Amino acid sequence: MEISLLNSIFLISLAGMLILMIFAKKVGLIDIPNERSVHKKPIPRGAGISFILAVFITLFLFDLEYLKTYYYIYAAIAVVFIAGVWDDLKNISPIIKFIFIFFSSIILYLHDVAIFSLGTYFGYEMILPVWLVFPFTFFAIAGYTNALNLMDGLDGLAASISIVILVTFLAIGLEYHDEFIISLSSFFIVTLLAFLLFNWNPAKVFMGDSGSLSLGMVIAILGIHSAQYITPVSILFIVALPILDTFIVMIRRMRRHRSPFHADKNHMHHFLFNVKGDIRYTVIILAMMQMIFSIIGYQVSQASDFLSLLLFILLFSIYLNLFDQRLKRRH
Repeated sequence: MEISLLNSIFLISLAGMLILMIFAKKVGLIDIPNERSVHKKPIPRGAGISFILAVFITLFLFDLEYLKTYYYIYAAIAVVFIAGVWDDLKNISPIIKFIFIFFSSIILYLHDVAIFSLGTYFGYEMILPVWLVFPFTFFAIAGYTNALNLMDGLDGLAASISIVILVTFLAIGLEYHDEFIISLSSFFIVTLLAFLLFNWNPAKVFMGDSGSLSLGMVIAILGIHSAQYITPVSILFIVALPILDTFIVMIRRMRRHRSPFHADKNHMHHFLFNVKGDIRYTVIILAMMQMIFSIIGYQVSQASDFLSLLLFILLFSIYLNLFDQRLKRRH
């Protein structure tokens, strides 16, 4: 992979975001603060349009053969990206977004990008029945795509966590000499670094669903592809924080007899921000937490699935009780 390709992605991403910020108001790409927002003034959104398109434009102009080789991967990303752009412009319903993710998952499934095994436990590999492979794959992709979308609540948070996860997959790609993992992770690390220059607190632009949904799809694809080298549970660690955050919030809502899909301010980043009142501090701490999980995932990549899953459940239980908004009131 040529460095010039990465440089092109970085520069096109920068240029795209500058253009988007100039015309955001004219096309209606402005995030108006609401009761769940941390920012207090309208800020341009939809930067995902710039940094995701930067990857597609660069590959189309300078490496069309690569794009043709992995057309189904980028077609799947493009389908979700379109849903994200539509949502940034018109605020579409969650059902419509899931329909787009469903068709994207079909594209991947038809090219054998799917989850076939849940790991090996006590010497027995849990291979999914054929009829369950696609539903489970769709559930995993849709769940993770939505989970990362929900993490996009503070300046620089979703981008920072995604970079940590992508760097871990890059390390796996380098270790196993997998050009696909190396290229896909590198392209999005570079474009996110360009975005982070504008999104770090105080943010000048937000990624929007065009960015967060697309990134969720990219990470899901990398996780599925990496399963040929590392255990399924180690992948859970590598992509852990958005999953933990979503499950913790949903469990807490159900405990309070609310819908698990009811929007609130009980995510990890809300908790930490309420404690410290510092956006940069909160983002750095959460990125470091994701780094710890990713390092654990990398280290246990060949370990027993049972012991790794036990460790993951233990950490999940700790986080479930640690990030509880009711702690002060209980005290």
